[in-house]
Amino acid sequence: MASKPVPVPTPETRPFWDGCAAGELRIQRCTDCGRPYFYPRPVCPHCGSADVEWFTASGEATLYSYVINHRPAPGFEEDAPYAIAVVQLAEGPRMMANIVGIPATPEALELDMPLRVRFEQRGEMSLPVFGPATEEAAAEAAAETAAEAAAEAAAETAAEAAR
Repeated sequence: MASKPVPVPTPETRPFWDGCAAGELRIQRCTDCGRPYFYPRPVCPHCGSADVEWFTASGEATLYSYVINHRPAPGFEEDAPYAIAVVQLAEGPRMMANIVGIPATPEALELDMPLRVRFEQRGEMSLPVFGPATEEAAAEAAAETAAEAAAEAAAETAAEAAR
């Protein structure tokens, strides 16, 4: 079985990965127009200024969009199915990340649900992933998914018995 891929930092992305290693989600902000952005780059995508700085984001986000991947990429076989998402950071920028801590089902993955960053260790690298903002929300989503699965199984059993 292949191992999960590990990113290779570049000079432009090194502060982001160093932040992840420290348990912080660091993104950039333009000091001229004041707008934060992600993915790391040396020039503001909004106004073109090269006067940019790194700062630590809150780590809070909402679920903007997602896909449930049932055909895992190499290294992700044990995780399937898993959710690949676009999350909207509280600061404004969007980023792609995996969703963890809840079932990868449409019932559990509600658009605009509050999320919080977590970090997954892969070798010597730490990657940002997102999970429910509270443990209570994760438990509720798991319970709802389990209840729905049990109801579906009961309905299938009843249908088979009626045949």
